[in-house]
Amino acid sequence: MYDILITGGRVIDGTGSPWYRADIAIMDNRIVAVGKLADSSAHHTIDADDRVVCPGFIDMHTHSDLQPLAHPLQECKIRQGVTTELIGHDGLGLAPITPQTAAILQEQLAGWNGRPDVAWDWHTATMYLDRFEETTAVNVAWLVPHGTVRMLVMGEDNRAPTDDEMQAMCHIITQCMREGAVGLSTGLTYSPCMFATDDEMVTLCETLQPFNGFYCPHHRNYGSEALKAYADSIEIARRANVPVHLTHCHLGYPNNKGRAPELLANIDAARADGVEVTMDTYPYLAGSTYLHAFLPSWMHDGGSEAILARLQSTDLHDRLRHDMEVVGSDGFNGIPMGWEMIQISGIMDGEADPSLVGMYLPEAAARAGKSPFEFFVELLLQSRLSVSCLAHIGNEENVQTILQHPAHTVGSDGILVGERPHPRGWGTHVKFLAHYVRDMGLLSWEEGIRKMTSAAARRIGAIDRGIIRPGMMADIVVFDADTLRDTATYDNPRSYPEGVHHVIVNGIPVVAGAQVTGATPGRPLRSPYGRQPERMTTLVY
Repeated sequence: MYDILITGGRVIDGTGSPWYRADIAIMDNRIVAVGKLADSSAHHTIDADDRVVCPGFIDMHTHSDLQPLAHPLQECKIRQGVTTELIGHDGLGLAPITPQTAAILQEQLAGWNGRPDVAWDWHTATMYLDRFEETTAVNVAWLVPHGTVRMLVMGEDNRAPTDDEMQAMCHIITQCMREGAVGLSTGLTYSPCMFATDDEMVTLCETLQPFNGFYCPHHRNYGSEALKAYADSIEIARRANVPVHLTHCHLGYPNNKGRAPELLANIDAARADGVEVTMDTYPYLAGSTYLHAFLPSWMHDGGSEAILARLQSTDLHDRLRHDMEVVGSDGFNGIPMGWEMIQISGIMDGEADPSLVGMYLPEAAARAGKSPFEFFVELLLQSRLSVSCLAHIGNEENVQTILQHPAHTVGSDGILVGERPHPRGWGTHVKFLAHYVRDMGLLSWEEGIRKMTSAAARRIGAIDRGIIRPGMMADIVVFDADTLRDTATYDNPRSYPEGVHHVIVNGIPVVAGAQVTGATPGRPLRSPYGRQPERMTTLVY
């Protein structure tokens, strides 16, 4: 007597192999049989009715560090078929922390995480990851966030670490890897990560070697020097002798139009030379971040209060405007500020007018009778830096070229807060399959699903997931290939996709008959490499 029997489906097993007809049996939380099983008995039978049955999708770039704790069903992801999310991205995650750094991160990351009623009552990676144990509908894997670690040791200062500070950061990262992290992220355009040199990153990445961890950079420039920045990320990994995963691997801005083949040629050359390079992208042309990310790096030294003070300084006013609008600061990737590209998506705090949400900066500025720059400064002050935004900088030709590369996986980069967030949090994986695989035919179904399942699972070290095979964990999706459709738009982002009928996480249905069941069987996926994960409840460094 099986727990669950899925019958009558077309199995795409996640390996890239051609589909085949088979039934799938589940006992406890694992797949136990694949074949002709329709005459078997089960407590619960799912008739797939000739739909696709495949492994659960893995979202390789998310900002779900806090939202699943506030909204455990995580409907925006499970309704897409996402069963695992990789969190801790861009160097600014939520562990390990002290009360002091927690207060800083709550302020700095309001545009990413919002301010939900969730107690930040953890200190170590263990305590943080434990919060996801059967309390959410999705699994999570976790990256050690470089900026959070640097903040613990050095505060928000713009300087190089001393030898003792470097040793302390290496110790914290090593301990986090022992507690189950799968790699190290950084955000080299975000404070305080931006203050690190490449040499610092090499030394920190070397701590990943015993754990088969990977380096996951948001690098220094996605605009004027994007190809150089990608090359620098690969070189850091080469020097540290670790894999590198190029997250949100896009080439945006007009100057990079048509340059994706150059990037992919560089990646292929690095792989041929022995550097393990993988990447992810989302199938949209707009990016998303917090608004004050566009400030030049010199504005960020000392943290949020220092930024607010500089924004009010008349002495710095002309310098800031010149850097942003004339020179092109590092905050906008070396490109003079294109205000027409920036759309307000959420205001989390302060006294700013909520009716601004959805407006582009020039439109909002004109309504206020101000220049875009003046309005930008005023909005940051009124909101105390808690504004999220969209940046419409993408290039469709590059998106299509990159997503066809064999080393590519899929990541939403989904920021789930704000009155009008980016639709990628609700539509990425379905849009990738429905539009680029089915409608455009850029990839086969088998290859498209491989990118979102076994390829992603291999990267995060989830060695018992991502493939339909006896003995593997039962993370499974059943969808209709003909009716699959994303419905989330920039005007209506919180709209769930169609065509996903069943989603199973760790052997428990979280979506059944296209309806959310309310179950929360998700768990933290601690890295299995090196040793049994340690459990630390006291932060020592």
